[in-house]
Amino acid sequence: MFEDKLSVRAKTMKRSVIRELLKLTTEPDIISFGGGMPDPSLFPTQLIADIVQEVLEKEGKKVLQYGLTEGDKEFRQQLAKRYGRTEGIKLTEENILITTASQQGLDLVSKIFIDPDDIVIVGLPTYLGGLAAFNSYGARLIGIPLDDNGMQVDVIKEHLKQLRRAQRRVKFIYVVPDFQNPSGVTMSIERRKKLIEIAEAYDILIFEDTPYRELRYSGESIPSFFSLAPRGRVVSIFTFSKILFPGMRLGYIFGDKEIIDKLVIAKQGTDLCSPAFTQAIVREIMKKDLLDGHIQKLIVRYRDKRECMLAALERYMPHDREISWTRPEGGLFLWLKLPEHMDADEILQRALKKKVAYIVGSAFYCDGSGKNTIRLNFSYPTFELIEKGIKRLGELVREEIK
Repeated sequence: MFEDKLSVRAKTMKRSVIRELLKLTTEPDIISFGGGMPDPSLFPTQLIADIVQEVLEKEGKKVLQYGLTEGDKEFRQQLAKRYGRTEGIKLTEENILITTASQQGLDLVSKIFIDPDDIVIVGLPTYLGGLAAFNSYGARLIGIPLDDNGMQVDVIKEHLKQLRRAQRRVKFIYVVPDFQNPSGVTMSIERRKKLIEIAEAYDILIFEDTPYRELRYSGESIPSFFSLAPRGRVVSIFTFSKILFPGMRLGYIFGDKEIIDKLVIAKQGTDLCSPAFTQAIVREIMKKDLLDGHIQKLIVRYRDKRECMLAALERYMPHDREISWTRPEGGLFLWLKLPEHMDADEILQRALKKKVAYIVGSAFYCDGSGKNTIRLNFSYPTFELIEKGIKRLGELVREEIK
């Protein structure tokens, strides 16, 4: 009845594969490695209760009101101070926009840069939420293969040469450089520097999405694109969902002042402002120097869970040269590759019958490939469920190989 009235954009929209799968895994006996959810036992409930009471008593009339589209000024100043200390990045509040979590950041950046049929370069695979945002604005996506050192930047350069000859311009290169979702791999410092050189030579923006950067469990930290590149070349988005808790729905964008100004205008047409109340809560946590301590608790727990899942894969997965998995230095995920002839999409229903769920890897490929891949989350399930779930998954894979 209303189909003929829908916009072209609405007609091309699809439901999130992850969100739809989560509906299937609400049964208590299904072990889910699906969503990228934090461990709820680590939510700082008492801390939040104390901060909420303090914020309401001191500034209730202010924080329960509408706020600035840009975000609370003192909150943005706290973020600038934090990243000056941890990353050596010189920022002011004018370089920061507060968003309603990082997905809004993906949407806003897409809104101000992408016209229908514009080219965006992404990883093969890359974050599903990024693909959804770019597709919703009509982008044409070009996928670049990943290896253990991240996106293969030499392949990007070859594509750019061809596109320049065809007089086609790329709007931006989208990267998840730290413990990438879904693969778990981290882009090396050499490739980061080389990608910046390429972006400079071809005058292309780099769109850096780094929600897991502070969740490193091993290895040395690598400078962010924002800290390495000349000012104005990189736009970076962050979220508190992974380092505090997702119910806060707070994220932020770093960028050149002129870009932030355009993003502010775009945000005004979306939600006017992100919640002043939740901004005040996180601001006070940061002012009291309580955020770093909480992140350290996450690191200890998630490091152990990562080791638990890796050990379980060694025990229960068939020892087949065509089966492999990543060993991420941080983040929430690892990436399982099955033999080429196996289709993870097709065997998902059999996995659900065994009461174990995962996210099909093909959802993270802009070209529809990756049918033999699976994303596994280790942050949410308990140690016991990681062990049981990987055992069930290993049994399924063994049956499929036969």
